[in-house]
Amino acid sequence: MYNLSCYNPSSFILVGIPGLEKIHIWIGIAFCVIYVVAIMGNCILLYLIVVEHSLHEPMFFFLSMLATTDLILSTATVPKLLNNFWLGDQEITFSGCLTQMFFLHFSFIMDSAILLAMAFDRYVAICFPLRYSTFLTPRVIIKLVVGIVVRSFSVILPAVFLLKRLPYCRTRVIPHTYCEHIGVARLSSADISINIWYGFSVLVMIVLSDVIFIAISYAFILRAVFQLSSQGARQKALSTCGSHVCVILMFYTPAFFSILAHRFGHSVPRHVLILFANLYVAIPPALNPIVYGVKTKQIQEKFILLFSLKKM
Repeated sequence: MYNLSCYNPSSFILVGIPGLEKIHIWIGIAFCVIYVVAIMGNCILLYLIVVEHSLHEPMFFFLSMLATTDLILSTATVPKLLNNFWLGDQEITFSGCLTQMFFLHFSFIMDSAILLAMAFDRYVAICFPLRYSTFLTPRVIIKLVVGIVVRSFSVILPAVFLLKRLPYCRTRVIPHTYCEHIGVARLSSADISINIWYGFSVLVMIVLSDVIFIAISYAFILRAVFQLSSQGARQKALSTCGSHVCVILMFYTPAFFSILAHRFGHSVPRHVLILFANLYVAIPPALNPIVYGVKTKQIQEKFILLFSLKKM
C-alpha cells in the first residue's frame, strides 16, 4: 500500500514563494491586475479579429492563435496562484498537477511555433509580396496550424508519463506556485536523468531551432528591406515587423534568462527565481495585445472604432 501511494500520490503542496509569505496577499493583488489585463486584452483582440473582415488575413489569424495560447498560459497558472495566496489553498491533486504542467509547457511550445509561423508570414509578405496570396493559401495555413498543434502535443505528452512513472515517497512539497516538469521530478527519490535529458533535448531541438529559423527569416527580411530604393517603403516594411519583434523579445528573453538562472545562478535567491518565473507566465500574455494594439495600425483603428461606437 505504501509503494502504491508513492507511485500514485493523492496530492502535492504548492508552497508559493518561499521567503515572501508575509506579502503573498499583495503579490496576489498585482498578479490579479495583470491577469485581468491579459484576459481583457486578448479577448478584445480575438473579438476584433473575428468580427472585422479586414483582419481576416494570415498575419491576424496567427495573432488570434497567439492570443488564445496566451489565455491558456496565464489561466493555467495565475488562478491557482491567487487561490493559494488569498485563500491559503496550497493543495493540488496529482492529476491536477500533471494537467497544469501539461498546459503550461504545451502553451510555451505553441507560442514558440506560432512566433515562427508569424516570422514566416512576414518573410513571404516582404520578400515575395506579389506571391503572398498564392503562398499562404487557406489550405497551407490549416496545415501549419495542424502541424503546430500536433508538434506541441506530441512533444509535451511524454513528459506526463515520465512523471507518472516516478515514486514520490520522499516529499510532496513543491517550493513553487505551479507545477513544472523538472520541479515535480525533483520530488522523487528515483533517478530522474531521463526527465532532465528529455527537458534539455526539447529546449535545444524545438525551442532553439525555432529561434534559429526566426533569426534566419529576419536576416532575409532585412536584406530585402535594405534593397528597397525608397526610404518610405523601407519604413513601412520595417513597421509591419515592429510589433512581432517586440513580442519575440518579450517571449524569448525572459525565458532563456530564467532557464540560465535556474541552471547556473546558484547564488540567486530562490524567491527571486520563483517570482521571475511567475512574472514570465503572467506579463507577456498581458503585454502582447497592448503591443499589437499600439504598433499595428489596423488593430488600433478597429479598437478605437469599437469603443467610439459603444460610447455613442
